[in-house]
Amino acid sequence: MKVNTLIIGAGAAGMMCAAHAGPDTLVVDHAKAPGEKIRISGGGRCNFTNLHASPANFISQNKHFCKSALKRYTQWDFIALVDQYRIAWHEKTLGQLFCDDTAKDIVAMLRAEMDKAGAKLWLHTTISNIRHDGTNFRTELSRDGRLTEVIATNLVVASGGKSIPKMGATGLAYQIAEQFDLPIIETRPGLVPFTFGEDRFKPLAGVALPARVSANDTSFDEAILFTHRGLSGPAVLQASSYWNEGNEITVNLDPKSDLLELLKSARKTQGKKALTTVMSQHIPGRLVEFLADDLLLSGNIADQSDTRLSEITDQLSQWHLKPSGTEGYRTAEVTLGGVDTDALSSKTMGARSVRGLYFIGEAVDVTGWLGGYNFQWAWSSGWAAGQAIKATTNE
Repeated sequence: MKVNTLIIGAGAAGMMCAAHAGPDTLVVDHAKAPGEKIRISGGGRCNFTNLHASPANFISQNKHFCKSALKRYTQWDFIALVDQYRIAWHEKTLGQLFCDDTAKDIVAMLRAEMDKAGAKLWLHTTISNIRHDGTNFRTELSRDGRLTEVIATNLVVASGGKSIPKMGATGLAYQIAEQFDLPIIETRPGLVPFTFGEDRFKPLAGVALPARVSANDTSFDEAILFTHRGLSGPAVLQASSYWNEGNEITVNLDPKSDLLELLKSARKTQGKKALTTVMSQHIPGRLVEFLADDLLLSGNIADQSDTRLSEITDQLSQWHLKPSGTEGYRTAEVTLGGVDTDALSSKTMGARSVRGLYFIGEAVDVTGWLGGYNFQWAWSSGWAAGQAIKATTNE
């Protein structure tokens, strides 16, 4: 079987590329349905992009690499496509856009775009024996018990990273890259909860509050959530992408820097109340109780001097913690690292050393923040590769 373009992976990037690569495109995936990560994202409503998406929201060894694709296919372009299909959406917070109804609407939209472009989709398909004969890529596809050799002018690797292996994530993209001598930036879990030994925060499981979490001089102001295993919540997930094993993180439980004045004011109006009682009006009571011994929280609020209150709030704003690790790829939303961008064209997403070979989406060493940024990278990189393939096909 001969095709112009074979795309490995029917996720966000793969389907987007198929919609733009031109006719005679085949997309293959071992899953039972396309766009499974889209379907489960955002609580089933898909945080499909972010109003504020820009290169500053992405992590890579080469911070400039993502600029070309993001500039040429922006969040506004994708929003226009969503609007064209009359998919209702809303901004939840911090520029994060979600479907009003269901994430399945985004999958259906991408499938419709693929159909319009004439792309075919094979599911329940495994791929093996990938090779290049000097002119074309040759692979063996196993589907419904049948083995088919597929010859393709272009091979697009959109099989994602290692995050959420229970959904079938593998390191296939990296294996293909290494087969063709493309370097890999070491991968690790990103946007992932921290773990702490000895059930440290088990008594606080379920407690959530606004905070500022910092890792390696990068800070995020959002909610944190204590779990049986450690720390989670948006601010923690964001910081995890900047954290390296062995590092400390800093948690600021007073991100608005107003607790000192609130306590001073309470000293005048609620002087007979216990310090812990007053603090529990501003910070969850279970957390105050948990910290009481370490911070020496005793006595009434009236008994606390300005200096003492300042010491307490300083400690709350600089809570240094050393995670024992993370929950790993099992719960990580993305994979940091991947195919080295130095080996790829930022305009086409094509491998510099192998004509017709492309890597897009999460497989590449470009990782977005939490909040729709990784989907935008999938749309932008998939579009860039699709446009490049269509241009070379029409030459």
